[in-house]
Amino acid sequence: MQIHVVQTGQSLYGISQAYGVTVESIAAANQIDPALSLVVGQALVIPITGRYYWVRPGDSLYTIAQRFGVDAGTLASVNALNPGQPLQVGLRLYIPPQAKRSIETNAYVEPREQVSEVLLNDTRQAAPLLTYLAPFSFRIQRDGTLAPPNLDQFPEIAAQNNVTLMMVVTNLENDQFSAELAGEILNNEQLQATLLDNIIQTARDLGFRDIHFDMEFIRPADREAYNQFLRRAAERIHQEGYLMSTALAPKVSATQTGEWYTAHDYRTHGEVADFVVIMTYEWGYSGGPPMPVSPINSVRRVLEYALTEMPGNKIMMGQNLYGYDWTLPYVPGGPYARALSPQAAIRLARDQKVAIRYDYTAQAPNFDYVDAEGRAHKVWFEDARSIQAKFNLIKELGLRGISYWKLGLPFPQNWLLLGDQFTVTKR
Repeated sequence: MQIHVVQTGQSLYGISQAYGVTVESIAAANQIDPALSLVVGQALVIPITGRYYWVRPGDSLYTIAQRFGVDAGTLASVNALNPGQPLQVGLRLYIPPQAKRSIETNAYVEPREQVSEVLLNDTRQAAPLLTYLAPFSFRIQRDGTLAPPNLDQFPEIAAQNNVTLMMVVTNLENDQFSAELAGEILNNEQLQATLLDNIIQTARDLGFRDIHFDMEFIRPADREAYNQFLRRAAERIHQEGYLMSTALAPKVSATQTGEWYTAHDYRTHGEVADFVVIMTYEWGYSGGPPMPVSPINSVRRVLEYALTEMPGNKIMMGQNLYGYDWTLPYVPGGPYARALSPQAAIRLARDQKVAIRYDYTAQAPNFDYVDAEGRAHKVWFEDARSIQAKFNLIKELGLRGISYWKLGLPFPQNWLLLGDQFTVTKR
């Protein structure tokens, strides 16, 4: 696959001619209307095997081969070049595809009372590239029972695509993570026993094969109680033949404190869980100031710390499938930013007739616009370039895989690049 960034004056036809593919194939791959104009700065995925590279000043076969992880001799051979001769600037080289790495993938779905056909269709499309599907969530009740989500057709979609159902267990109460609820459960072994009995029975009845604890906003004083609960849970769950996983807030050190961080003990989770999902997103969030949702530099810091506490084959990197549109000026406590999909962000840039910029430090696209009422806006979102940067990080750090929050927000380039570069393990 090739990532192409639209330049001023380019058309879909001209781009198709440059890569030797049809207009229709590019439009289908990126789920765009070929009749509409392209946005300057828009990242397109070109559906070809391998990719092309145009020689720049200072390039050599060796440096190009190093950049793309291929052998220089192979690069010379496939392009019918003499390895000893200098390269002409502007020469188009074909880069053969690299060997695929096997990873695991997860995607959360958040069904409400009514499950939209959009969400179901997005799940069906993603399912062939998923190891796990995680309906969010089974909410712990104060008596140790569970309040289930609306599962609708998700079990059937999972079964049809050999996807493992992940049972997400949370301390959500009134749509908020409750420290009080968590404390009641974590400090009462009888309630824990009841809860684990209900979890196991529910998993049996509904076909879940991974039990996933996403307990957040736990009181710092309950850190060790949470660790002990996870040890008990792992023993019971593994006896039943199920996997156990957990979700972790994005920390950069063992001593990091705060209501969302202190009680999440990376080392213990790495020891007792089969794998963890690290929520490496929401630096930019709906109630905060405009900034990238998952800037690569911040993501890297979290993952590099995690690797000091557990092996890479236990780490699933969290990844957002959305961005935000902030109304400026940002005022703490003011209106929340509006979430939008990558596809919606591109449509918005087209409608507003503005170019998309790319922040290479954060590895994130963004743009500004002024609405019909004269209000300034800032949009940060994801595109093919930003997700490619995350895929490169997974390869570099040797991680288990990637976990997406959440389906229902179209991002076709992600799935094309994922399938092109990785073999998704089914369990």
